Amino acid sequence: MNLSIVIPLLNEQESLPELHNWIVKVMQTHNYSYEILFIDDGSTDASWNVISKLSHENPNVKGIRFLRNYGKSQALHAGFAKAHGDVVITMDADLQDSPDEIPELFRLITEDNYDLISGWKKKRYDSVVAKNIPSKLFNWAARKTSGVHLNDFNCGLKAYKNIVIKNIEVSGEMHRYIPVLAKNAGFGKIGEKVVIHQARKYGSSKFGMSRFINGFLDLITIWFLSTFGKRPMHLFGLLGSIMFVIGFLFAFYLGIDKLFINTSGRLITERPQFYLSLTAMLIGTQLFLAGFLGEIILRTKNNEERYKISEVL
Repeated sequence: MNLSIVIPLLNEQESLPELHNWIVKVMQTHNYSYEILFIDDGSTDASWNVISKLSHENPNVKGIRFLRNYGKSQALHAGFAKAHGDVVITMDADLQDSPDEIPELFRLITEDNYDLISGWKKKRYDSVVAKNIPSKLFNWAARKTSGVHLNDFNCGLKAYKNIVIKNIEVSGEMHRYIPVLAKNAGFGKIGEKVVIHQARKYGSSKFGMSRFINGFLDLITIWFLSTFGKRPMHLFGLLGSIMFVIGFLFAFYLGIDKLFINTSGRLITERPQFYLSLTAMLIGTQLFLAGFLGEIILRTKNNEERYKISEVL
């Protein structure tokens, strides 16, 4: 199979038929073998009914329905697990991503041998204050922190080799950082393509300003996980050891000073330096134990289900 189109959605009943017809037209024009995977992330409108109808009309349409809203990352995870195409395309269901971009994305993966191509909405039709400016700041911070030089991490229109999506773990709110996850997994050929961004035709955006705050927090998380996620003792153990040694040396100095140098001076417990050294040793011990417990948890953790599926088409 040439293509798997993975489309996470939440309350997009109006746009689904038009999006489906548009994708099918592109697939037939280029004679692709394909599947369309709609992942209904707990919609409360008639989105699932629309998907069911499309599935009956077109055997290439498949659907996954969550019991409730779990988030875009979980929807992508479920879609990736079911995708069979040699190239996997992700796109939003609100018609702001153009299916006409698919052939060029497919070519870049199959002919130019990219592992991942991320869309870049260079010209946007969103609010400048509410979305464009925060997005630019977010993307700048993501580039500096991750080392992946993309202009638009948030763009939902991306193309992947199948092997990429089968070897990355998309959890929490990490869908923004799939290129970073791919890089950390060892896929180095990551590119970017300018894509058309269209104004929203139906409904309203499901994301508010909070997504940028969460995005920055997730950026810190993914930096930590990519650096120390497999070896927490390397961070906590190192910091703990340094803190403990500093505190111990300070306490040792105070003891030598009291016993041999300034024997008639204040009691050690009357000196603030004593409490600083004691605090440093306690913090160092706690950090070391945190790293030790992290190593134990890492080796014994179970991979729990992060979402519940009610129906599959």
